[in-house]
Amino acid sequence: MTLAAQQHSPELRAAARHVGRRRFLTVTGAAAALAFATDLPTEGVAAAAELDGRRIKADPFTLGVASGDPLPSSVLLWTRLAPAPYQPGGGLPKERVTVRWELAHDARFRRVARRGTTTAHPEFNHTVHVEVDHLEAGRAYYFRFRAGSWVSETGRTRTAPAPGSRPAALTLAAVSCQAYHDGYFTAYKHLAQDDVDVVFHLGDYLYEYAVNGTGGARNYTDRTLPAHYNKETQTLEDYRLRYALYKSDPDLRAAHAAHPFVVTWDDHEAENNYADDIDENGNPPAEFLLRRAAAYRAYWENLPLRRPQLPKGPDAQLYRRLVWGRLAQFDILDTRQYRSDQAYGDKAHAPGPETDDPKRTITGATQERWLIDGWRRSRALWNVVPQQVTFSQRKLDLTAQAKLSMDAWDGYRASRERVLAGAKSAGLENLMVLTGDVHVGYAFDIKADFDDPASKTLGTEIVATSIASGKDGADKPANWETYTKANPHLKFYNGRRGYVTVGLGRQSARADFKTVSSVTTPGAPIRTAASFVTEAGDPGLRPA
Repeated sequence: MTLAAQQHSPELRAAARHVGRRRFLTVTGAAAALAFATDLPTEGVAAAAELDGRRIKADPFTLGVASGDPLPSSVLLWTRLAPAPYQPGGGLPKERVTVRWELAHDARFRRVARRGTTTAHPEFNHTVHVEVDHLEAGRAYYFRFRAGSWVSETGRTRTAPAPGSRPAALTLAAVSCQAYHDGYFTAYKHLAQDDVDVVFHLGDYLYEYAVNGTGGARNYTDRTLPAHYNKETQTLEDYRLRYALYKSDPDLRAAHAAHPFVVTWDDHEAENNYADDIDENGNPPAEFLLRRAAAYRAYWENLPLRRPQLPKGPDAQLYRRLVWGRLAQFDILDTRQYRSDQAYGDKAHAPGPETDDPKRTITGATQERWLIDGWRRSRALWNVVPQQVTFSQRKLDLTAQAKLSMDAWDGYRASRERVLAGAKSAGLENLMVLTGDVHVGYAFDIKADFDDPASKTLGTEIVATSIASGKDGADKPANWETYTKANPHLKFYNGRRGYVTVGLGRQSARADFKTVSSVTTPGAPIRTAASFVTEAGDPGLRPA
């Protein structure tokens, strides 16, 4: 019996034996077993008894506040009630709690724009998602929550500009890969103080791997983490507790409070390098989908996502579109949930029949059509694609038949060709791809033919390094010379931790790669490692 199966109830294991791929919502018994095992609320979620807020004796807002997915007239506000965040259930009974919220024009809440009440349900682990509508476009707001006599910290968010408007500029930040056990989230402390309009999180918000009592590379001497963190996440409770650990980090909380986030997952939110219903260890697909259902559920609960992203069993539509007036359209992708299994056993491999098989896909056919159709209707100057894995070709050695990563778009070359053909047919002049995953900062020119440096440049790819994954890193990793020689369209490569900001304007876009010298010790300063500009209508990166 596999480790995953050992972690689940007999009812769940019985369901897994009888459920095929994607049959959870059509096979009644399996759906019931899934609901039982993952504590999914049914239609009667309000049936839980109500907890009087005056009985909450410790601060329930230990995991901070957040906002996300800004629209011209709406924002999504998030918090979770957890007076004891490292305990199952967060230290609250399985009772619903009334939570009041306020959204104001000023940080002192003298000019309240909207207020209301909502319910923190135990079935949702006492998380709160409030979609506030009827707001003014293109402006900042402040928000907070109340439960009983407790008041949360104040968050700052903003709405997107009005449809059809022509904003002069937008500054975004891109972040990814924050392995708690690899170091401190120092980059978030600096990002919280940075002047950006919105943050795109490109995946690996948490890692499923064990975190020991000293926090791994953090090497705590003033605390000991509970033993239940020192194992790989498998169950819904495991994932919920892991989010509590991550969101207890003060620098991550500060960044969430300072800026609205737009999030998408990669692999580690569930399990390393999974592909659709195939995990990395060869477990039965039905068994892995049960784990995926738990992972997806905990992800939605703990991040500022709207109701349409709420999972249904092991499925969730995370790909979606946001528009920033006529300046930018953001097509947020999910390259994990719908992909074909990695080619050549997911080992580095030279291109071959599998990588070029048109039947294989990294996005799935539906999402691919959605992306290209959206480009054809776009009225934006910049078309930006926040997604997970390296889009541009990345040769890993200097041989004539250089190996490529099979987990990135290089392993799905027919998919990439179709997407680039769609960009050409839509007449996109300013395509920008935002990427995470690889724990380094890259800047690529996207070429019509990556093997011909003289071929047309179709767009740019900005790869954000990790927040902590990979520990301290280095300005020039050991393979720096190999990669820069093998890939002439690679304009920048840096292996430190940090984030990237991108300023989009009417004439050009500027990317600033910001890095910290260390994450294994706290408090490192931040610097700008490099800056690049691409002109509107003339794709290609040039040093700023």
